[in-house]
Amino acid sequence: MSAERGLIDTSVVVDLEKVDPTRLPADIAISALTLAEVACGPHAATDEFERARRQSHLQQVEASFEPLAFDSACGRAFGQIYAAVLRTGRKVRGGRTVDLMIAATALANQLPLYTLNAVDLHGLEDLVEIVDLG
Repeated sequence: MSAERGLIDTSVVVDLEKVDPTRLPADIAISALTLAEVACGPHAATDEFERARRQSHLQQVEASFEPLAFDSACGRAFGQIYAAVLRTGRKVRGGRTVDLMIAATALANQLPLYTLNAVDLHGLEDLVEIVDLG
C-alpha cells in the first residue's frame, strides 16, 4: 500500500512509465536535485534521437512536478544521512552523494523515499522510510 505523499528519486523519475502507478504515492514529490539530474540527460545523449527523447522527458517532468528545494533543513538532514552511511563502512562520494542528498530531502520533509535502487540507500532505514520499487 502506498503512502499519501512521498518523494520519488531519480531512478523512479527516469523509469516512471515502467513503474506500477498503484505502488506510488497519491501525491508525488521530487527533489530539485532529481530535476538537476534529469536536466543533465539531454546533454549526455550521444545521438539526436536519444537527446530528443530525454529532452521530452525533462519537459514532462518539469510540467508534472514542483520540486522540493534542497534547503537548510535538508543540509542538516544530510549530516545525519552522512553519519548513517559511514556507520555501514561505506564512503560518501561521487554519484552516491546526490542520491544521499535526495534521501536527506526526504528526511527533512518527513516523506517516504521511493526508489528502484534501494541497495544504494542501505543503512538509512532508521532515518528514512525506503520504499523499494525494484
